[in-house]
Amino acid sequence: MIPAMTPTKKRKYFITGVAGFLGSHLAEALIQEGHHVVGIDNLLGGYLDNVPPGVEFYAHDCLDREFLLQHMHDVEVVYHCACTAYEGLSVFSPHLITQNTYGITVSVVSAAIANKVRRIVFCSSMARYGTQAKIPFTEDMRPMPQDPYGIAKYASELTLRELCETHGVEWVIAVPHNIIGPRQKYDDPYRNVASIMINLMLQGRQPVIYGDGEQQRCFSFVGDVVSCLVKQGYQENVVGEVINIGPDEELITVNQLARTLARLLDFPLQPIYMPGRPREVKHATCSADKARKFLGYATTISLEEGLQSMIDYIRNRGTKPFHYHLDLEIISDKTPRTWKDRLF
Repeated sequence: MIPAMTPTKKRKYFITGVAGFLGSHLAEALIQEGHHVVGIDNLLGGYLDNVPPGVEFYAHDCLDREFLLQHMHDVEVVYHCACTAYEGLSVFSPHLITQNTYGITVSVVSAAIANKVRRIVFCSSMARYGTQAKIPFTEDMRPMPQDPYGIAKYASELTLRELCETHGVEWVIAVPHNIIGPRQKYDDPYRNVASIMINLMLQGRQPVIYGDGEQQRCFSFVGDVVSCLVKQGYQENVVGEVINIGPDEELITVNQLARTLARLLDFPLQPIYMPGRPREVKHATCSADKARKFLGYATTISLEEGLQSMIDYIRNRGTKPFHYHLDLEIISDKTPRTWKDRLF
């Protein structure tokens, strides 16, 4: 029998997307506990200075399976955080998004199993749920993803389960949702609504709201998510489980988000409304009951505190012009003008 993992044993972890928002915070937490962290990132969606000191870092692409094989030697747990997490953009750049969502997952999982890692923790997305008859979303609901990104995430889950169960590797699926906090990429015009709004307002520019702005979300502070991810790397009760991670309190609309940020920034808000984006889920929030039961999840940072930490981070780091770093593959009358005309 394989002995159970304990929180005190020092382990070697491998993190994909380690220069990204979530991956960098996770790496920092594991290093602070004395673990050895190997990280990889192609820097498509993160910043190099996000990588914490002490990470054995490689600027490389997860699609290179041979590279992964070489650098996963003696790794016990793999956290797969890397992804081009763009729900809205995936409708207009499906090849890019699915290649860097499903394609890299297969590469990572294949290399990890070949290296006989003990456990793979896969970071999925609430996009797996699509539009459901009721909210909050619970893990027992049948996934109904409705955009290429969500489809690729759910396909990744299914492939992970199949391969791990066939080859005797432990798997855990975390479903973080709408994470906010310092280190989030804020010069990206395609995603991260709170970061986009803050970057615009700090430049004296009005935020753009798609549709009527009554889309409902809950936002998760990154530290509360990371504390759960760390436990998913060693707790035995989470093996073979899908667990939502994030608050089910403080449900907020995009309109309310804009007003809250404007108040925190003392900004004269007059948002610019544009047509809604195709395939966007109107009401999306997840139940945290399972995370509370399995991981002791609790919201320790309020929404306003989390937003203020982002304002402080962006203000201290300096506002940036938006960088249209991903190409549109399909341009039509449904493509948001903010993207095709580069309005940000």
